[in-house]
Amino acid sequence: MQQFGLVVIIVALGVIMSLFAGTHLDRVSGQTVNNFLNPSTLIQIATDTSFFAIMAVGMTMVIISAGIDLSIGSVYAMSAVLMSLALQKMTNAAPVEQVLVGMALSCGIGLLAGLFNGVMVSRLGVHPFIITLGTMWVFRGIAFVTTKAMSILVPESLTHFAKANLGMRRDLFPVPMVVMLVVTVIGALFLQYTTWGRRIFAAGGNIEAAKYSGLNINRILSSVYVIAGLSAGIAAFVGTGFYGASSSGDAQGYELYVIASAVVGGASLNGGKGSAIGAMLGALLIVMIRQAIRTLNLDQNYEWIIIGFAIVISVVLDRWNATRTQRRLVQARQ
Repeated sequence: MQQFGLVVIIVALGVIMSLFAGTHLDRVSGQTVNNFLNPSTLIQIATDTSFFAIMAVGMTMVIISAGIDLSIGSVYAMSAVLMSLALQKMTNAAPVEQVLVGMALSCGIGLLAGLFNGVMVSRLGVHPFIITLGTMWVFRGIAFVTTKAMSILVPESLTHFAKANLGMRRDLFPVPMVVMLVVTVIGALFLQYTTWGRRIFAAGGNIEAAKYSGLNINRILSSVYVIAGLSAGIAAFVGTGFYGASSSGDAQGYELYVIASAVVGGASLNGGKGSAIGAMLGALLIVMIRQAIRTLNLDQNYEWIIIGFAIVISVVLDRWNATRTQRRLVQARQ
């Protein structure tokens, strides 16, 4: 029901923007088109959403386990710059080899960073907020030191891959959207139809009950941070290829948007609740709010206020729903 509500809000926001956005002359077709309801703007919204949504799928699994990962933006930056530096030494390699190596490096670095977070959280017993707050600065610092605050260009083969038009118009680049949809589907299937996915819900819903059920809590907690790191690595590969360069400042502040996407998408900060599809819809809603502010020529300073209210309302509704459910259970027992 919450996902249906998000779809309704997204559609309503799209209708409002279509009605009030105005029109312009399309440079490719030469026709007058709506400022919002046109292929270029819609693909651009999907592209902007994809980088948040891919990481939000991994973040949702962390939140379902009753954790949090503040370092996901820094993992993105570190994966991007280390991959870019390595690819600069492969200028003579074949384009396909550059793409495959870049993908393996970015995903591998993100996975290792997530594994480091997971081991620290599960073994030390320290709250993940503290652990990931520290690693957020560590990973960002590694990215800064290795690049000396300079932008690192990537081979054109990565840009050709990320900006392939897949048979669409030359100015449309749907690859990030396709990757987002693939990651979302895999995440949804993993959470709903695999044993390990159900264990993540069990650990987040009631960790003591999960322990007494014989579940390996340390492995479960470690795995969700590994998945979050992997999602950051995937987003870094696609984002770096799309923009053609990386820097230590990439994804600065992304952790807030990613957490907001997961929470708005229905993930409960108390753990035990969330979905990959909801995370994608939450990311899409946040990006559409940002787009609406630009399209309707509103003051961009209101962006933070609106997104902040969206998070607060989502948390309040989640708490209200949990309280109502608990009361119903008590009444049923009586």
